[in-house]
Parts: sequence; structure tokens; C-alpha cells
Amino acid sequence: MSEQPDPTAQVTAGPSAAPPAGRSRARLLLALAAAVLALDLATKLLVVATLSDREPLRLLGGAVYLTEARNTGAAFSLAEGATIVFTLIAVVVAVVIVRTARRLYSTAWAVALGLVLGGAVGNLVDRVFRDPGFLRGGVVDFVSLFDPYGGVWPIFNVADSAIVCGGVLGAVLAFRGIEFDGRRAPDRD
Repeated sequence: MSEQPDPTAQVTAGPSAAPPAGRSRARLLLALAAAVLALDLATKLLVVATLSDREPLRLLGGAVYLTEARNTGAAFSLAEGATIVFTLIAVVVAVVIVRTARRLYSTAWAVALGLVLGGAVGNLVDRVFRDPGFLRGGVVDFVSLFDPYGGVWPIFNVADSAIVCGGVLGAVLAFRGIEFDGRRAPDRD
């Protein structure tokens, strides 16, 4: 007589568990990152070509200004002069995200990580290739809110926006317990 499986037994997924059904979302992550990178580079080229040595362009009654600014620090111009450190951090972030892409089955995580990857690479390109030199370049920022010179809110760019949006989405997913494979993490009591 063969033994029947116990229907009340709990099945736990360990590290050797099979990947979830469905398709990897690596292509979505990479496509979104490429789109963010292309948009970021295109807007920066346009800004440098049209707004250099010019007064800020006032839009929406002064709610938004377009101006050219160079940032050698982190977000919000913190830690100016540590460009090499931020360059290395961006490289590490990009490598970790690309390595994670193979086990990514969650569409929401693919969007979050694609935004962060595209933004990180966009700012990395500036740090590597813009003046004052290799690995010390100033990131081109151009959107200023409520003040033409960043007096109310720091001046930012498309890459910064993508990083922040991707980071917020990632935090929400982590808080909700959504794993990279799309499943909810088991409650930890």
C-alpha cells in the first residue's frame, strides 16, 4: 500500500525551491532602464545646448524653472567634492541590479529597479565624461521648483527623479513584503 501525502502538512519554500511560474522580468527592467537613460541623456544635451549662459526659463507661473546647474555632490548637492565616491557607489548599484535581474519575476520590482538603474547610469555618465574630468564630472541638473536657483527645493534632473520614484516604489514593495519573485514574504512573528 502506498503512502498518501499528508494534506495538512505545510510546504515551505527554501533556497532550493523552484523558481516561480512565469517569465523573468529582466527584459522589462533593462528596457525601462534604457528608456530612462535615453530620456536623461537627451534632456541634458538639450539643456546644455540651449540653457547654458542664459537666464532660467520660467514655466507654470513660476512653479517650475528650467536652468542649467552642475552638481558634483550627491542628491541635493550634499557632500560636494566626493564625486569619486558617488561614481563608485553608482557602479556598485548598477552591477547589483543587473545581477539581480536574473531572478526577477515581479513586474513591480522590475519597474522599481529599472528606474533606479536608468537614473544611476544617467548620472554616472555625467560623472565619468563631463568637466572637470574623468570620474569627477558635474551632473547636469536643470529642474528647479518655485525658485530659479534652487532656493526652495534643490535643482534636479530626469535621472534624479527616476532614482527617487524607483526608491519609493521599492520601499513600498519591501514594506508590503513583496519578494523579487512576486510572492509575498511569509509573516515573521
